Amino acid sequence: MRALGIDYGDSRVGIAVSDALGITAQGLETIEHRGNDKIVLARLDEIMKQYEIDTIVIGMPFNMNGTSSERVEVTKKFIHKLKCKYNKIGIVEMDERLTTVAAHKTMNFLDINKRKKKSIVDTISAVYILEMYINRK
Repeated sequence: MRALGIDYGDSRVGIAVSDALGITAQGLETIEHRGNDKIVLARLDEIMKQYEIDTIVIGMPFNMNGTSSERVEVTKKFIHKLKCKYNKIGIVEMDERLTTVAAHKTMNFLDINKRKKKSIVDTISAVYILEMYINRK
């Protein structure tokens, strides 16, 4: 069984998946949804079946001082939808502070062009979220 990493954003959701042994995380895709969670949930259905996911790891966008923001509340509402839809699957919340910064540093190091950065930053952030979970285990 595999774990799924999610970087949930206002218009895009980054997705990463672990290998079957739960040792590594690979970026899968970025789902463009423009605020429509039905698009995200429909794509997650396909991913869940394809990869036999047993754990969902979702990043919580806390402020740098650890307090909750409006973004945290929006993410919690999405987590509620996940819990209702996938009630037999474990859902873990991970503090995602600085994952986007790390993703941008990685892309800069790899000299990825500006246009492509926007389409993959969320996927790379999802990889970092999932790697934190794997390393914690």
